[in-house]
Amino acid sequence: MTGTLPAGVEDLLRELAPQVLGTLVRRFGDFYTAEDALQEAMLAAATQWPAEGMPDSPRGWLIQVAARRMVDTVRAEVARRRRETTVFERDVPEAAAVDRDDTLAMFFLCCHPALSSAGAIALTLRAVGGLGTAEIAYAFLLPEATMAQRITRAKKKLAAIDRPFVRPGAAEWHERVDSVLHVLYLIFNEGHTATTGPDLQRTDLCGEAIRLTRSIHRLLPDNTEVTGLLALMLLTDSRRAARTGPHGELIPLAEQNRTLWDRRSIIEGVTLVTGTLPRGLNGTYQLQAAIAALHAQAVRAEDTDWTRILALYTMIERISNNPMVTLNRAVAVAMVHGPAAGLELADTLDNQLSGNHRLDAVRGHLQEMAGDFDAAIASYTTAAGRTTSIPERDYLTIRAAQLRRLRAARGKDRN
Repeated sequence: MTGTLPAGVEDLLRELAPQVLGTLVRRFGDFYTAEDALQEAMLAAATQWPAEGMPDSPRGWLIQVAARRMVDTVRAEVARRRRETTVFERDVPEAAAVDRDDTLAMFFLCCHPALSSAGAIALTLRAVGGLGTAEIAYAFLLPEATMAQRITRAKKKLAAIDRPFVRPGAAEWHERVDSVLHVLYLIFNEGHTATTGPDLQRTDLCGEAIRLTRSIHRLLPDNTEVTGLLALMLLTDSRRAARTGPHGELIPLAEQNRTLWDRRSIIEGVTLVTGTLPRGLNGTYQLQAAIAALHAQAVRAEDTDWTRILALYTMIERISNNPMVTLNRAVAVAMVHGPAAGLELADTLDNQLSGNHRLDAVRGHLQEMAGDFDAAIASYTTAAGRTTSIPERDYLTIRAAQLRRLRAARGKDRN
């Protein structure tokens, strides 16, 4: 839709999509048909709004158009579906109902207990989170075709369940919260460092993930993982203004101007994670938030308490068998025990992270620390060829070029 819509309309449609889907599913109880109807309504908006102008209530307009599409679909399939046509011919909900934000409810509804955790998370990211299949596949370290099959299986399984989208009771909300938190975590990560495209960050995804996590925190204020995730997002997002230069170029953590960090977000995040400590450090989001807090509290990069960060990554690794955690721990190991030790740990991930540019990027960083410029240049070049993020590719390419110049200068000095 880019290029055919007025400024801001595409972002508005992306924001409204899960809310409209939630309303349709809540009214009609049919995820498949609601999703198809929403796509048709979005297409209609993309073609009509630029020519006819924005409606007074964009959300109401989308709900009305999508509902009519659903009525048409159900009428065509009424014999097979055995549903009363009159159920689907109700008027559009009143303004209060139209204005209701069902996004968070949709997250919980999609994370149905009949689905595997992986299937529920993938489906929710695709249908409600607005991520593409390729972005979701990258987050799961899987091929795109495999992820597409997983999402399709999840949809089919839901279609076979009687009334799968009945609003969960209190116990079911607690039962599904882990999957919902994982979805929000992945959406935030995609916003923090976009998988593809010209921009390093997608602030729309970060903002929505933070907003929805705040909503869950209001519902479950005593859940340390909910609190930990909110703290992690705030502390990580606090660095947003310092992560890119004037032309959108990536600035690594060690080189960021820390005066640009958002102190209000840091204070809130540190306060949140500190408040969970009396109940112990026992959750992955809580532990990651503690690491983010240590970074945030370091006035200079050299003041970072890497010893404590290494201890926290070790704790996370015991809880979660995630190769990305091990890769992060390799960096912490290098900062505490030297680059050779970090490289030794990174080398254990060749099978699990085969083809992932982050392994090559970390390896290049540690090789540079060790003074092995030839190896670092090769690793940075490989990483640049594997990433689909333009800012990351440019940064890795520039690092390799800088090391080539340093290598050449050293050669001249020797001569």
